[in-house]
Order: sequence, then structure tokens, then C-alpha cells
Amino acid sequence: MSSYPEPRRPRPATAQEPLWRHVVGAVLRRRRRAQGRTLQDVADVAGISMPYLSEVERGRKEASSEMLAAAAGALGLGLVDVLALAQGELARAAQVRGPVSVTAVTALGASAGGSRGRGTMCLAA
Repeated sequence: MSSYPEPRRPRPATAQEPLWRHVVGAVLRRRRRAQGRTLQDVADVAGISMPYLSEVERGRKEASSEMLAAAAGALGLGLVDVLALAQGELARAAQVRGPVSVTAVTALGASAGGSRGRGTMCLAA
């Protein structure tokens, strides 16, 4: 009998709560298409493979910050731009789901070392 607790499995996301990789991928894809550019073009400028960029855009791969910065830069965006666009999408999805209790948000910020219980939330990606 093992003395270690069984590892916790992540809670599956609900249909109304998109995963981060899906939101970021959609942001990149929309920007690329709005510019009328191909996957190959953006991948070449970013210095990453076209199949990898395709996987990121489809939300199948979680891009590292370096890869995300390269893809964003190739599209004329900074990381802050990608974060702001993704935040907008996540906020819209949260409105569909309904409000989050202030107690839960404050507890999250405090436990993550963010607000220390002052009523603000710290978002880490």
C-alpha cells in the first residue's frame, strides 16, 4: 500500500469554458486570415514549422511563451496584444457562464500569491 495520495486529475472544462490553447489558437488564426496570409508564410517569418503552427491554431498544442511570441511577432502582434484579445474572448465566455463569486476570486488571488486577499485577481498564463 502506497503512502502517496493518488494524483488529482484535472477537472474537465465545461462546454462554455474554453481552454486557453483554444482561445489563443483562434486569436492567431483570425489575425492571420484577416491579413490574408498562409500558414507557411507566417511559420517561415516566425521560424517555426508550419505543421506546428497549424496545431497551435487548432488548439491541439499548448505553445511555449517563446513560440507564442514568435507567432505573434510574425503577425505584427506582441504578447500583450494576444493576451488582450484572448482575455476579451474569455470574458465573453464567462458572461455566458454567469458571474463568479467574489469570495472564490479573492481566494484564488490570495492562494496564487497575487492579491493577498485584497479583492483583486492575478491572472497567470
